[in-house]
Amino acid sequence: MARDLLTDPAARNAKPREREYLLSDGAGLHLRVRPTGAKDWLFIYSSGGRRRKMGLGAYPNTSLATARREADKARDSLAQIVDPLAERRAREAEAHAKANAEAEQAARITVSGLFEQWVAGALAQRKDRAEIRRMFEKDVLPTLGALPVEDVRKGHVTGVTDALLARGVPRMAKVVFSLMRQMFRFAVDKDFIEFDPTSAIRKAKIGGKDTERDRVLSEGEIKALARQLPTSAASESTQCSVWLALSTCCRIGELLAARWEHVDLNAGTWRIPAENSKNGKEHTVFLSAFALTQFEQLKATADAKLAEARKKSPDVQPCPWIYPNRQGDGPVCPKTVTKQLGDRQREGKAPMSRRVKVDRASSLVLSGGRWTPHDLRRTGATMMVALGIIPEVVERSLNHTEENRVKRTYLRHNYENEMREAWRLLGERLELLTRSNADNVVTLRKSNTAA
Repeated sequence: MARDLLTDPAARNAKPREREYLLSDGAGLHLRVRPTGAKDWLFIYSSGGRRRKMGLGAYPNTSLATARREADKARDSLAQIVDPLAERRAREAEAHAKANAEAEQAARITVSGLFEQWVAGALAQRKDRAEIRRMFEKDVLPTLGALPVEDVRKGHVTGVTDALLARGVPRMAKVVFSLMRQMFRFAVDKDFIEFDPTSAIRKAKIGGKDTERDRVLSEGEIKALARQLPTSAASESTQCSVWLALSTCCRIGELLAARWEHVDLNAGTWRIPAENSKNGKEHTVFLSAFALTQFEQLKATADAKLAEARKKSPDVQPCPWIYPNRQGDGPVCPKTVTKQLGDRQREGKAPMSRRVKVDRASSLVLSGGRWTPHDLRRTGATMMVALGIIPEVVERSLNHTEENRVKRTYLRHNYENEMREAWRLLGERLELLTRSNADNVVTLRKSNTAA
């Protein structure tokens, strides 16, 4: 076999002509020189009675030595009666199909990936996004996180809620289901999936029918609470939060997110900024003497802690939060007070591990049954009505959004003076009910109105 007909200098120095031409290296290998001066390698052979050309790369990127090795491989295939060009195309098709499959798999967003996009997008402005993340990381992502979103089916969703129901938390099951539905609808809007896997599930079937809470503490229970709180081993700040929730009718989350800059002890006001308010509207609470006392107690405790800390490090700055977390770099979890109060209402049940001692597990049980911080808000509003405050003023004190569009648009009176009076009357009543001789206080006529 004639070889070495070409040399590198010969290939390099080959000049273009008016028409392309071939320089043979023998045994089917040729250097093609085009009129433009571009050069490339061709292996020319016969297969099945047809003359075929197989490109081996451009020169000089593909050297003469490399072209010869590729030509030798092609000849080996021909010796085995295999068309080298067909063989190459099959390999390329296989590699292309594999790359496409890998790219498609990589493009299939998982539930964990969807969750992160949902949090960054739809939940960016929601105040409860940290709590939503906690719920998903605990109850949803460990089960569904690795699944591609398009593979999620109805059974996967109910598997999550069934596990919550088995734990005895039907309300949590409903909340998590509602959030999953929001997330999958977000996925539909973003074209990640065509159908929402929760659409065929009725929320009412998850944990049974919702029941609206109407728990209102009686005045007798408030008297009992004043006796039981000091011996419950609940923290001082939690005890203050109970009386503040009751005397201001605030949401517990609004109180726990408050900063000292929001409270003016001299003016007797507490400003709830829009970012802390459920309806996104700023709200000012005019503090009764009773409520003001609670804030003053919290301030005195904060000042004492600051003075103690400055003995060790004079540069310590005051903490801006009224209810700081342990690190002092943010507010406490919104569930903190709810958990402390719930841990002390476990009559007949074992206390939560390490959270409260056995002898305190029923220290805040009241005769009317289990109660929550939000029930204190409802109780305070109900007491206002019993004290003669008109419902319109009570609604404003609660910072409820007016549902009637006409009233919302045209009746612009702010009820500031009326709300101030409402909080004053409520505070004075609570002052009577929480005194040591409160048993002598005559109970108000019971109102049928609950807020």
